[in-house]
Amino acid sequence: MDRWGINPNVLNVSDATLKFYENILTEVLEIFPSPYIHIGGDECPKEQWRASPAARQRIQELGLADEDELQSWFVGHFDRWLADRGRRLVGWDEILQGGLAPGAVVASWQGYAGGVTAARAGHDVVMCPQQHTYLDWRQADGPDEPVPIAHVRTLEDVYRFEPVPDALTETEAAHVIGVQANVWTEAMDSPRAVDYMTFPRLAAFAEVAWRPLPSAAGRDFTDFEHRMEAAHYARLDALGVEYRPPSGPRPWQRRPGVPGRPRGGTPPER
Repeated sequence: MDRWGINPNVLNVSDATLKFYENILTEVLEIFPSPYIHIGGDECPKEQWRASPAARQRIQELGLADEDELQSWFVGHFDRWLADRGRRLVGWDEILQGGLAPGAVVASWQGYAGGVTAARAGHDVVMCPQQHTYLDWRQADGPDEPVPIAHVRTLEDVYRFEPVPDALTETEAAHVIGVQANVWTEAMDSPRAVDYMTFPRLAAFAEVAWRPLPSAAGRDFTDFEHRMEAAHYARLDALGVEYRPPSGPRPWQRRPGVPGRPRGGTPPER
């Protein structure tokens, strides 16, 4: 793939397609014992379904209202299929469109809203709002930084991420079963570039994830910085992790023509 953006091609909604993915998931379940199976479900354009006689016929046969409900039907099929095998489906928050499958877990990446909606409906949620947990977002302004995707998210920004929004009641908040940091690598050309974007922010995120939720009250950024300087940067050095130093970009990152910088503009936000 040599271009940015969302691919317009979507799955056919035939029985053969369902069977194909059942076969794939059968192999996935044999390899991975996790109770949670993430099937994606994000950024699904509906134009091809709207133009497809087969998709329109499927909508009519199933008594669905529109293409959003068609996607919900597809997700619901695999929600039931996985539940029959003792597993739970996880999907990005777009699976809320058209109605949420009964046992689905929502990974809320488009901010908090999807997670709040799902939790209020009694569904479990993994909070991963992009404005706090996307580690491909740049860590500082300036021409020496890597590809300027989205907005600046500093080490402190990540450290102060609160997974449980105030909008949730105590009962609803219990549905926030975890958090997740995401590192999308389409603008990173090497493992060292991934190291640079991921660390030390992943260390800050770990403190968020490992504390009981809600966790903000027990965090002290000044103390965290001290512990990073006193010990943890040395650990990363010993492991060969090419993290972003507090002083700024590494020399290899500063050279002209940073690897991975696309020509002709800034890539879109995920």
